[in-house]
Amino acid sequence: MRKTAQKLIVATLCASVLVSAPAVAAVADTYQKTCATCHDSGALNAPKKGDTAIWERLKSQKGMDALVQSTKKGMPQMPAMGLCGSCSDQDFKDLINYMAN
Repeated sequence: MRKTAQKLIVATLCASVLVSAPAVAAVADTYQKTCATCHDSGALNAPKKGDTAIWERLKSQKGMDALVQSTKKGMPQMPAMGLCGSCSDQDFKDLINYMAN
């Protein structure tokens, strides 16, 4: 019984890696096409990709839903939808989490 459970756990983890890799690649591609211009360099005071301290503070202070709404509505330094007119709320959440890491 124990070996069966271990095999099931390993199979589940392997499957999640196979599903996650394309999803991460899609997020990275969207980031490069729509967010990187400002978030790679910090242009216009954009929080930089990979600055986990700033991103965690923003997520903690505002919450993910408020960050998504801000992105959709735009900010003085960022156009509405952050240059991703086809992004869904989930896409924006994925992009924010991607930038936070």
